[in-house]
Amino acid sequence: MTDILADYLPLVIFIALAMAIGGALLVAPFVVAYSKPDPEKLSTYECGFNAFADSRMRFDVRFYLVAILFIIFDLEVAFLFPWAIVFGELGWFGFWSMMVFLGVLTVGFVYEWKKGALEWD
Repeated sequence: MTDILADYLPLVIFIALAMAIGGALLVAPFVVAYSKPDPEKLSTYECGFNAFADSRMRFDVRFYLVAILFIIFDLEVAFLFPWAIVFGELGWFGFWSMMVFLGVLTVGFVYEWKKGALEWD
């Protein structure tokens, strides 16, 4: 039983240290921060001017298209890194399967480009 406790002791120390640092970082701003609120500090700030519309207004669909494009290319990179690491072990099948994957993404990108989704009017 003491062997098991000895094996988990570094983990317990790590968790305790992480909780202590996290707690200190949560408490420190309340202790150290200089606080003298005035109307200017408490005012609403959006891009250098006061808000002039409701926060629940509709967004343009281009914001969503940009987000979808980001997710697509983020996934591409997420698949490319592990593939590049084991590239030597995969052989030709692994190479051509990744080329098909990149081809499908390229076709999607060209489609978005031709439809004008990347134009910001």
